[in-house]
Amino acid sequence: MPFVLLGADADEGLHADEDAAAYLERVADAKLAAVRARLHGSAAASLFARPAGSATPPAPCAILVADTTVVLDGAVLGKPRTAEEGEAMLRRLAGRTHEVRTRFLLAACGLDGALLHGETVTTVVTFRPLTAAEVAWYVSSGEGSDKAGGYAIQGRAAAFASRIDGSYSNVVGLPACEVSVALRALGLR
Repeated sequence: MPFVLLGADADEGLHADEDAAAYLERVADAKLAAVRARLHGSAAASLFARPAGSATPPAPCAILVADTTVVLDGAVLGKPRTAEEGEAMLRRLAGRTHEVRTRFLLAACGLDGALLHGETVTTVVTFRPLTAAEVAWYVSSGEGSDKAGGYAIQGRAAAFASRIDGSYSNVVGLPACEVSVALRALGLR
């Protein structure tokens, strides 16, 4: 499918008394609002418009946004702000089972396009026990510095996961199967 990639600035900080479900809903909604704002009145909007005088209807179009977080014992582990925080996250995950949750939204194109689909996908991941040297090595690689939970399963951290129950692509950051099914159900694929 043809696509256009736009960044979506949103407050990804955890608010007081916010659980994982509320956090993911808020951040995904904020990302959708940010993308809509970028499209409104911008050159990017012309990518989705029908040429003037054209009898051909525009191709189906949707906005897709997503946010992923790691949840351990009910606590949200976002992106580590420092190497020390990244090490602390990995030490907490070592030898434990956690959830990776991604909330994705599909909305009709346009500033006020209707929300077409919203879904949260959960994958259960178990890490083997990790040594202090492994944690330090991984954090020093920088690979997990901008990743929820402080790790990237598609990279070096693949060596840490002894079990994955559910969507692997969800752990990477976008549940490809579930997005594909939603697009097909909406007639967009």
